[in-house]
Amino acid sequence: MHHSDGYRILIADDHPLFRDALKHALSGAFADVEILEAGTIEEMTERIEADSEIDLVLLDLAMPGVRGFSGLLFLRAQYPSVPVVVVSAHEEPAVVQRCLEFGASGFIPKSTDVEGIRQAVGEVLAGGVWTPPNLDLGPADEDEAQLSARLATLTPQQVRVLMMLSEGLLNKQIAYELGVSEATVKAHVSAILQKLGVESRTQAVIAASRIEAGQWPGDPPA
Repeated sequence: MHHSDGYRILIADDHPLFRDALKHALSGAFADVEILEAGTIEEMTERIEADSEIDLVLLDLAMPGVRGFSGLLFLRAQYPSVPVVVVSAHEEPAVVQRCLEFGASGFIPKSTDVEGIRQAVGEVLAGGVWTPPNLDLGPADEDEAQLSARLATLTPQQVRVLMMLSEGLLNKQIAYELGVSEATVKAHVSAILQKLGVESRTQAVIAASRIEAGQWPGDPPA
């Protein structure tokens, strides 16, 4: 499928310095690796759309325009065949667990050293899943896991609508942002309610925030 052992890796992170550090770590590790970069979710989507040969996305959870796990959910829904490894400053077991439930192939804390990063990426490119070795992923919280599973069934567009609902946008504003009709937005909203097993927009927003808040120590409340 690939020319020799060449890999194409997309780094999606809004910090140029961190992208550079990752780039150096990976360039030294693989003989023939091409690194693409994106600083926003839009850029990331454009890069993936333009290049069907991407082998791996390294995704920062905390990019502009993304709340909580929405970037990961969106990626997995939109491009199910592209493996995603989350790179994050949040190292709590609950966050790692959530990422894996949402379909990430690995989780690299930003504190990981170069050797660890190379090992992690190598393992995922070989088809494995990598999490920090010293991390104790205790038993999953049943309710949370169930909610994660439900959220993971949303389509890319539904993920976007839910993100906008969380930001307090009205149907007509969401319709304008997405370039669709209000009727379409209403249809998305009812599909989201059905998939999440809730009755109102408010409950859907609470469900979404349970997944993205509660797990983010130190973040200012939205």
